[in-house]
Amino acid sequence: MRRGRDQELIRKRDEALCRRWVVLTEQERLRYDDALRVLSEQEFFISEERIMAILRKMSGELKHIIQRGVPKVRKPRLTHRQLNLLFSD
Repeated sequence: MRRGRDQELIRKRDEALCRRWVVLTEQERLRYDDALRVLSEQEFFISEERIMAILRKMSGELKHIIQRGVPKVRKPRLTHRQLNLLFSD
C-alpha cells in the first residue's frame, strides 16, 4: 500500500482551485491579489505561494477552463400565477 497523499485527490483539488480562480477573476471581476487572498484564507486554506505554483502548473488547463466556461446553474422560471399558487393562504 502506498503511503502519502492521494494523487487523484490532489489533481481534483487543483482542478477545483483553477475553476474557482476563473470564477473569481473572470466572472466576479476580483483583482488577482484579492482572488488569491480569498482562495488562500477562505476556501482552500493553503498559502498564496502554493496557489500560484498550482496555477502555473495547471496553466494549460486554465486556458481550457476559460474557453469552455464554467457551467451555469439552471434556475426555474416561475410566473406570477405559479408563485401565487405556491404562497397562497
